[in-house]
Formats: sequence, structure tokens, C-alpha cells
Amino acid sequence: MAEERRVRLLVSVVNADEVEAALAGGADIVDVKNPEEGSLGAPEPALLRAVRSRVASPAEVSVALGDAPHLPGTMALAAAGAAACGADYLKIGLFGSARPEQALALLAAVRRAAADVNPSTRLMAAAYADASRVGALAPRELPSIARHAGFHGVMLDTAVKDGASTFTAMGEDGVADFCAAARALGLETALAGALGPADLERAQRLGADIVGVRGSACEGGRQGTVSAARVRALRAALALGEAVARG
Repeated sequence: MAEERRVRLLVSVVNADEVEAALAGGADIVDVKNPEEGSLGAPEPALLRAVRSRVASPAEVSVALGDAPHLPGTMALAAAGAAACGADYLKIGLFGSARPEQALALLAAVRRAAADVNPSTRLMAAAYADASRVGALAPRELPSIARHAGFHGVMLDTAVKDGASTFTAMGEDGVADFCAAARALGLETALAGALGPADLERAQRLGADIVGVRGSACEGGRQGTVSAARVRALRAALALGEAVARG
């Protein structure tokens, strides 16, 4: 019999009013971001605090720190602020740190800053499945860098939001290799990037611990509004995959 494993559903919100729908639909993690500032655009602290006040255990809160330029001090300060606002997870996109040594320096600075404020904060480093389109760090480089920087996990997302998914950009084999490399290093693995219900079973089968959505959870797409019914459908798709895995 296959090992039973529950994949957590992360739903990104852009205002506090969307939190209720995300939780009602079954989100395990409420993620706070600002799509106006990019794929992993950072929200203002007031919004993060407002979302934090509406999310109770066992649900958790994550926050995007941005599609980060290679400015370790700037991003360390952002991480300290987000940790102080009570986020359980901090996500940072390696947009400007295109070389491995740059990525390691940036992530290490972020880890030190977050740990100084709240050692229990979990850190997720994000690579872009479509990195070649924006000149970012190649995803295959990330797991070992994140491990050496002391991060909790790694994530795949897409930098360009034109409907092309992480699976379109990397192919199932590429995503599988990324997940396997992360798992071998003991890292938590998250997949996002234009994922719909049909992609969730694949993400689960490949070993993702977390799947992240925004557009497929909204009425009106990425720029629309989170719908409890849509989140519920995504949660059901994951449950179906879990039932198949149990065999």
C-alpha cells in the first residue's frame, strides 16, 4: 500500500476580505502577496498583520517577500519585518541573484535576519520554472543552495504570468527532478505557477508537500476574487489524488 500523505493547499490572497473564502474552501495556508508587484510581489505590513489576525491554527500564514533583486541587506530587512508580523512562512523569489554564489549570499542574509526576530519562522526559497525567460537562477541549482543557506524548503513558481504553468515551462520530468533533489536534502517542496485542478494530482504524485494557487482559486482569474467554491474544488482534487495514492 502506498504511504498516505496529505498535501497542503496554499491559497494566495490580496486583501483581508479574501481570507474567509480561502479558509471556508479548505486552505491550509493563507498566503499574502501583491500581484501588482510581480509573481511574488510583497504586501504592506498592515495587510500581513490583518490577515494574521484572521487565521487561527491549524491554518497557517505565509507571505511573499518579492521577486527579489540581488540586495541582501534590503531583503534581510524585509525578512525581519515579515517575521515580526507573525508569518509562519516567508517566501522569497530568486529573481536578481542569478549566480549560485549570489543566491547563497542573499538567502543566508535573509535567514539570519528572520532567525534574529523569530527562530520558528520557516523560510522558502523560490526559483522560477521559466527562469530562462527572465535570466533568473536555474531551478536545478536551488535545492543545494537553499540547504546550505539553512532554509526550510524550496518552491517552483513562474515569473511570467501569461497562463503558462510550471509544468509547461519545465515539463513533468523537470519538475520531478526538482522535487526529488529537494526531498533527498530533507527540504519541504512547494509547487505553484498557474496550476489548476488537473495539475494537482501530478504535483502530489511527484512529491510536493504544498501546492500554491491564486488564479484557479479566483472568480475572474489572478486579478479576480478568491471563491470558497473554487478553493473547495481544488481541495477536492487533492483529496481525490490522496485516495488514488492509498489505492
